[in-house]
Amino acid sequence: MELGAGGWWLLCAAAALAACARGDPASKSRSCSEVRQIYGAKGFSLSDVPQAEISGEHLRICSQGYTCCTSEMEENLANRSRAELETALLDSGRALQATLAAQLRGFDGHFQHLLNDSERALQDTFPSAFGELYAQSARAFRDLYAELRLYYRGADLQLEDTLAEFWARLLERLFRQPHPQRQLPDDYLDCLGKQAEALRPFGDAPRELRLRATRAFVAARTFVQGLGVAGDVLRKVAQVPLGPECSRAVMKLVYCAHCLGVPSARPCPDYCRNVFKGCLANQADLDAEWRNLLDSMVLITDKFWGPSGAESVISNVHVWLAEAINALQDNRDTLTTKVIQSCGNPQVNPQGPGPEEKRHRGKLVLQEKPPTGTLERLVSEAKAQLRDAQDFWISLPGTLCSEKMAMSAASDDRCWNGMAKGRYLPEVMGDGLANQINNPEVEVDITKPDMTIRQQIMQLKIMTNRLRSAYNGEDSDFQDASDDGSGSGSGDGCPEDICGRRVNRKSSSSRTPLTHALPGLSEREGQKTSAAAHCPQACTALLLLSLVLSAARPRWR
Repeated sequence: MELGAGGWWLLCAAAALAACARGDPASKSRSCSEVRQIYGAKGFSLSDVPQAEISGEHLRICSQGYTCCTSEMEENLANRSRAELETALLDSGRALQATLAAQLRGFDGHFQHLLNDSERALQDTFPSAFGELYAQSARAFRDLYAELRLYYRGADLQLEDTLAEFWARLLERLFRQPHPQRQLPDDYLDCLGKQAEALRPFGDAPRELRLRATRAFVAARTFVQGLGVAGDVLRKVAQVPLGPECSRAVMKLVYCAHCLGVPSARPCPDYCRNVFKGCLANQADLDAEWRNLLDSMVLITDKFWGPSGAESVISNVHVWLAEAINALQDNRDTLTTKVIQSCGNPQVNPQGPGPEEKRHRGKLVLQEKPPTGTLERLVSEAKAQLRDAQDFWISLPGTLCSEKMAMSAASDDRCWNGMAKGRYLPEVMGDGLANQINNPEVEVDITKPDMTIRQQIMQLKIMTNRLRSAYNGEDSDFQDASDDGSGSGSGDGCPEDICGRRVNRKSSSSRTPLTHALPGLSEREGQKTSAAAHCPQACTALLLLSLVLSAARPRWR
């Protein structure tokens, strides 16, 4: 009886060893024709592609079971998956870049058009209305419009100083114009300027133009700058390279199913999201400041309307200038008398031209140009597009999965989970770098944020602060956007309590397959799974079971 039982246990062990050595004949002989067809369609040579599955010990990224991929094929597909992701990222950012660029061209062209129309209106009306009074000051007007354009384009000018200098030059020319034989040295001009502050020869026009122009030009130029900064951030972030861990994860996501002989399996939704949340963790950290920027841009468009709005002021600069000269004509005699009383009678140049014949000139009364509706249309379109773009960075993983990766419609037994066909069980990670500490698909070092992206976060903060200042009518070009630091490597975005407890995890490729695939696959699905991916574990289990039972069996005497 004892020999019979022992022989039975030895027979069990021998059967287990035989199963390990034999594997699954159906899996070994499975054709690679479908994989060959897909591989060739991508432009690769089929010379080294196996006709049937081979042992996969050579694979470095995909599971090392029976496979249709050689080492060269795996490398080619890994490079292809990386290139495809980079192209998808560029395409996603390029569409938004084009939208922002179109907005910038539209607003910039409109504001420039308003200023050009105002200058043309001045050139058309001032010569006939003011005659020599305008002719001798024409250069001052041209210079004013040139500096307004420079300021709008972002030149380092103080608008209040520019306007103050213009009024001083204009007053000098207009004071000199009826008596060109007078000599006006610098100290006399200084005295003239001091008297002008009290006498207000141009009436209220300089003050009103200064207040309105500052608010209008600051709002217009800051909004256009914001569009430019947003586009630059998109362009620079698109150039951030993908890390090696991301490349491995994308290969597993996209093409390891091909190598394992199930090319029709589409990635499970949550699996795909985890891969891209890990790959784009740094990009997701742009979200908060990106939203702040777009919110501030939408808000500042409120400053485009009303009597002090950008459209009304920029298109009617010449109206304020006409009012100023009208006031000067009314006040010229009084001004001359007061100045001579306070500053003395200027010396006369005997060789200078004689006094100008006094000619009466009428006042120039101009009507403000009404809005055309163009700016209203531009603002309406921009608001809708900026609001749509607010979640661009955190929605990018989902967008890539749904539009670029042919993601499965549902997470079920038929989707690809990175190891086999089967459900994907891990939870989806949160957005941003700090939330990737336990990402099961991509090894992310949350203590090393990408410096290019940190710099772009800082640029967003700076531009947002400029917009907020501009909303309050302040011309601000300060660089101290926040007290978060300048992104110099301090690891912002990685809270100390998280970074402090970070440990070196095993790579995602070493996780247990059952984390993804539920047991109990149908017999047909089980046959499609590579034998070598499961046989070593099964064989080991059979051997251990047989040995345990052998040790524990009763001994008959």
